[in-house]
Amino acid sequence: MKLSVSVTNYSWPEPIHERLLSLAVRLDDTAVDTLWVADHLVQADPSCGSDEPMLESYTTLGYLAAATSRIRLGTMVTAATFRAPAMLVKAVTTLDVLSAGRAWLGIGAGYNGDEATAMGLFLPDTAERFARMTELLQLADQMWKGDETPFRGEYLVAERPVGSPRPVAAPRPPVLIGGTGERRTLRLVAEHGDACNLFDVPDGGATIRRQLQVLDRHCADVGRPADEIERTVTTALHDGERPEELVERCHALADLGIQHVVVIARGRPLTDTDLNCVAAAANQLAGLTPIPG
Repeated sequence: MKLSVSVTNYSWPEPIHERLLSLAVRLDDTAVDTLWVADHLVQADPSCGSDEPMLESYTTLGYLAAATSRIRLGTMVTAATFRAPAMLVKAVTTLDVLSAGRAWLGIGAGYNGDEATAMGLFLPDTAERFARMTELLQLADQMWKGDETPFRGEYLVAERPVGSPRPVAAPRPPVLIGGTGERRTLRLVAEHGDACNLFDVPDGGATIRRQLQVLDRHCADVGRPADEIERTVTTALHDGERPEELVERCHALADLGIQHVVVIARGRPLTDTDLNCVAAAANQLAGLTPIPG
């Protein structure tokens, strides 16, 4: 079981760059697998104000890459239409090269109409967003293979998609596709993804079980071994949660088929108590420290 942290709120009382640096250095010295950041231009947590601080994600990840040496880095997740496809592929490749192979491509179709309207972002209808995401994933695969032949899709045309330098990660940076749509999103995971990302719905695991069964069927349909897909879930830390309690939650999620748990703090920034809890739980799950009892 892997355990990761996603930063979704930057409203710390101290300077953001100092707090973010100390957080990254702290987690880099633990068994925490990945440090994720949200990819929004305004705060998207409905329990927070939209005017709360929010950093541009790939600039932030570059800063974190320079401050760390082990932990993996990615967005949870980038909307497929936020950036020109080749620009996004180049950003992830650059992060991978400069972090010595630690980058993820975290991608989703996008959803936030209020943010798009507020900031002038391109957010077409749902069908077009999925079509554009599909072409983006195809372009990423082509560029990471070093294939410079023309790419011509319905929406994207690239006459010579140069991918130099090539990624350090072999065979490519892993692709996490976020979202729970059973017909389109999970199909794209089966076709193009290395990981899915689901939500920890409080229904006794029924939703996660069903979604993973759907993913397995999509994998069978496209002729792909289902065990090639890493199954991740995002869950919120409980206030005052102890490491042993988080470990128990991770084990319960593992029983549902989850392999990688991503924790967030809902409605507030991560605290030292949160980081201590996650670090200790990650170390316990990795067998670096004994699990009490």
